[in-house]
Amino acid sequence: MIRAAAVLSLVVSACNSGAATPAPPPPAPAAVVARDAATQGADVSRLSGKPLYLALCAPCHGAEARGYAADHAPSLVSATFVETASEDFLRRAIARGRPGTSMAAYSKERGGPLDDAAIASLVGWLREGRPPVRALPQAPPGDAAVGAAVYAKRCFACHGDATVRGEGVSLANPQFLAAATDPFVRYAIANGRPGTKMEAFAGPLSDAEIDGVVSYVRSLASPAAAVTLLPPPTGREPLVLNPTGTSPRFQLRADPCPPGAGGAPCKEDPRFVSVDQVARALAAHQRIVIIDARPPSEWMRVHVTGAVSIPYHDMTRLAELPKDGTWVVAYCACPHHLSGIVVDELRKRGYAHAAVLDEGINEWQRRGLPVVAADGVTKPAAELPPPAGTIR
Repeated sequence: MIRAAAVLSLVVSACNSGAATPAPPPPAPAAVVARDAATQGADVSRLSGKPLYLALCAPCHGAEARGYAADHAPSLVSATFVETASEDFLRRAIARGRPGTSMAAYSKERGGPLDDAAIASLVGWLREGRPPVRALPQAPPGDAAVGAAVYAKRCFACHGDATVRGEGVSLANPQFLAAATDPFVRYAIANGRPGTKMEAFAGPLSDAEIDGVVSYVRSLASPAAAVTLLPPPTGREPLVLNPTGTSPRFQLRADPCPPGAGGAPCKEDPRFVSVDQVARALAAHQRIVIIDARPPSEWMRVHVTGAVSIPYHDMTRLAELPKDGTWVVAYCACPHHLSGIVVDELRKRGYAHAAVLDEGINEWQRRGLPVVAADGVTKPAAELPPPAGTIR
């Protein structure tokens, strides 16, 4: 087991002669912390707040919790979020996730890696040193029809609705609406999220318009579908699909180097394989390993047919993979980040034929490609196209 202190240790030393203490090394990137915790056999639930956050949350929310490290995961330290997000709100988000998005359920009750004590430790770290949560007044109900018109003009392009997913927080998600009160939503609309793209609308919108938007957002609520989860992974599922089949010939793409890098060197890394190529390989019964890099709670909701659960926070089963050139494709819902941690580890171990499933399982499922799904799981919402020039 990796010790929490070891994850965040700072190496400082000073000789008895009074020499200056050398500066501590910079903290390890969040992806490295997650990889190290996973590959050293760590029980992540034993970690304390910050190491736990770095191992599980930072790959998407960022090492400083400022958000947007992957899949537009929101900031957890924006002032207006901190002063309105109660411990209960945070606990429910971590435990239950946001089904249909990249935010998995992390409670053991739902198949995740964390018990109640670990979730409490994580919530405690997120709240540590923060101002107390405001007591928000209850506003009168607004006119949902007025709110619908404002939402279509001002909010839809970022937040989508019940059928279309935008890049912002999914306000129509049943688990979000079950946890977020009307005053919480209203405060976010009025005051925005400083440090993010979410602007403050108090001023540009009247109180009546803001109240209307709150009522419209509340009208998006629909009962969360009853889902009977699949049995949890046993750790003994076969790794190689079609073991006697031929090897596929994948053409990988790379993300282009970002513009405006100030002349910094950038080497393109071909690592993404399209869902079409992987679907053809499966249909042709070709030899392949497909890894679901999400927490087991998500594998228990829906996974690619034949995929084996090897989550980014526990990669011990990677040691069982054959080193014979078999293609290994990992996916998540980020759509690339958590699976990228697994692929990075595979390549570090010498697996040259390791790739990330481009756009992840949500795109795979939206296209109706083969999945094993729990009763009650529906296809994820369609995604609004990203803004022009966006590199995903």
